[in-house]
Amino acid sequence: MSKIIIIFASMSGNTEEMANAIAEGITEISGVNIEKIDIMEGPEASKLEEYDGILLGAYTWGDGELPDDFLDFYDEMDHIDLTGKKAAVFGSCDSSYPKYGAAVDILTEKLREQGAGIVLEGLKVELTPDDEDIKKCQNFGRDFIKKSFVPSI
Repeated sequence: MSKIIIIFASMSGNTEEMANAIAEGITEISGVNIEKIDIMEGPEASKLEEYDGILLGAYTWGDGELPDDFLDFYDEMDHIDLTGKKAAVFGSCDSSYPKYGAAVDILTEKLREQGAGIVLEGLKVELTPDDEDIKKCQNFGRDFIKKSFVPSI
């Protein structure tokens, strides 16, 4: 059975809410094991190598940077091999900044550099997810499973 990990950074709870909704979407259509970890718990990037599916979530800080909480993890990712892993990225964003949701783009590129197959375009939600955004997150989780682990007919 496939194993999926969701690692997220959430200062105000927005990205955590997205992570929860994505996990709901995944479990609705599959029996995969999901481990959800807040980046503040200090997971090591090498942990990603133990999973078939990887979902990373981060809000964008400042003018387009990763949150400080994600920096060590991001640097550690240089030393792992994610070849054959399926991955996608999500995050809450703020359109008042010049680079909208740049953390999602930064993490997507890092996953790609380490060999992961990016199966979905990054999901960016403006600030606090509303009901429609929650549905998008649930669909993101469902689509992640469909594009990663369900054979096409």
